[in-house]
Amino acid sequence: MKIETMRKIDYAAGIPLSFIFSLINFFIPKRLLRGAKPKNILFIELSEMGSAVLVDPALQLAHKKFGAELHFVIFKRNKISLDILKTIPENNIFVVRDTSLMSIIIDAVRFMFWCQEKQIEATVDLELFSRATALLSFLTRCSVKAGFHNFHGEGLYRGHFLTHKVSYNPHIHIAKNFVALVESLYVEPTLPLLKQAISDSDIKMKQVSIGIQDKARVRQVIKKLYPSLTEEQKIILINPNASEFLPQRKWPLGDYIELIRLVVARNSDYLVLLTGSPGEREEIDGVVKAVANPRCINFAGEIPFLDLIPLYSLSKVLVTNDSGPGHFSSVTGIKSFVFFGPETPLLYGSLGNSTPIYAHFACSPCVSAYNHRKTPCVDNQCLKVIRPESVYKLIEASL
Repeated sequence: MKIETMRKIDYAAGIPLSFIFSLINFFIPKRLLRGAKPKNILFIELSEMGSAVLVDPALQLAHKKFGAELHFVIFKRNKISLDILKTIPENNIFVVRDTSLMSIIIDAVRFMFWCQEKQIEATVDLELFSRATALLSFLTRCSVKAGFHNFHGEGLYRGHFLTHKVSYNPHIHIAKNFVALVESLYVEPTLPLLKQAISDSDIKMKQVSIGIQDKARVRQVIKKLYPSLTEEQKIILINPNASEFLPQRKWPLGDYIELIRLVVARNSDYLVLLTGSPGEREEIDGVVKAVANPRCINFAGEIPFLDLIPLYSLSKVLVTNDSGPGHFSSVTGIKSFVFFGPETPLLYGSLGNSTPIYAHFACSPCVSAYNHRKTPCVDNQCLKVIRPESVYKLIEASL
């Protein structure tokens, strides 16, 4: 199902359903918590693969603080992002198919029974004012529900299901907002929550250990495309794509072409791999042909998703749009450079060894939790003004 269609359904059906379910919520019996701490906590994050990585510090906190078993519900197409860190056991992940409205409804019913089977006692809604996730939190019927609430803010009505209403703070990193949700679970409810500071150390990203065999397997794939690959070969990864959710995040392809030309012309020991999904191969092919250098390779779809982690560990530098790779790479030591414009790195910057590339326009960021992350912009000058030569100078020290 297309993103815009999902937005319209969330608005048209989500508002009346949130109101109806809020009325029902006052009368149905709630399952009571058996002890002082929850034994089973459910996290809800449907649509963002990057956020499924950024929430990991909050997941770690929940496990450490409560000793609870963690569960997660996510769209089926995004579920693989949870496999990077493997914080959530496989059998504790519920996937929702978003192929059609009917599949979502069927899975919502299945989800309700799944929550009863798993004896979910507390829910953490990670979405920023999505009505769909608010409705899912209601269906859990658990006695403790934490999530973001806009209090006196206008718009984005989501009903009244939350028992622990946390004030979303648009001035701190989203990972700190996630941690605040977990911290709020068993404090005395006040308005608004959470009345305590979240430090940078609270959102430190866990690093993944990559096996020698995993690296060798990925290196072999690279060698098939570039037979002269050596152990000393330096690799720079370029990700010129972004998800359909917010295409305004893309730095122009022509500028990527110019940047790659600068890299290969001034660094004879570097191999450039352009990454992406299998569906992005054709577009990336155009970039490779325009660069016209044997050290620029179309690597889109060449390896499975989880092999991206050993690929990052083999590479020196990653240059990417504000999308999943900027967050996936944060679990390794690779140096990343991430373009920002419609979003701000203050809220969504990578938690790894990363440097944001940001023009600080007056209109930027133009998407937020308060506009359903939808912008009227059709000319992303905030990215177009960033020139390839200036980007090369920024990454040169890392090369």
